[in-house]
Amino acid sequence: MLNATLRAVRPVATRGVRRSTPSIAFRALSTTTPRFSGPAPPSLFGEGAKPGEIPSDEQQATGLERFQLLGEMHGIDAFDLEPLDSSRVGTLADPVKVFSLDTSRIVGCTGSPAESHELHWFTVTKEKNRRCPECGSVYALDFQGVEHHHAHHH
Repeated sequence: MLNATLRAVRPVATRGVRRSTPSIAFRALSTTTPRFSGPAPPSLFGEGAKPGEIPSDEQQATGLERFQLLGEMHGIDAFDLEPLDSSRVGTLADPVKVFSLDTSRIVGCTGSPAESHELHWFTVTKEKNRRCPECGSVYALDFQGVEHHHAHHH
């Protein structure tokens, strides 16, 4: 369809143009997506509603909201929202593991047992364990993501 449109417009667009050098070649334009083996990953953009209809959450959700919604539809918890183990104090030899798909994660510590001190927030990274300044519990990142060599943070 795109090629037919280009063929129809090309004579009109080039009518008043004079070329001093001959045209080398027109570049081929592909409008199809590349085909890979296996099923395509689910789209993070909903298809939207038809005109005159009110869209459902499934149809209009995009990005992380759609990722979470698709996970819930398949019975998968997309984000780990469970509280960390507060039944023990993490040590350097046996730290409390913090699951993460990124190379860093913000952790809040309330002590052991839970609620034994005020909430302290700190960032745990893949490279370095962190210790709570009040109770001394040690937290380590359990990195399960994919390495991004060219990733940049804003």
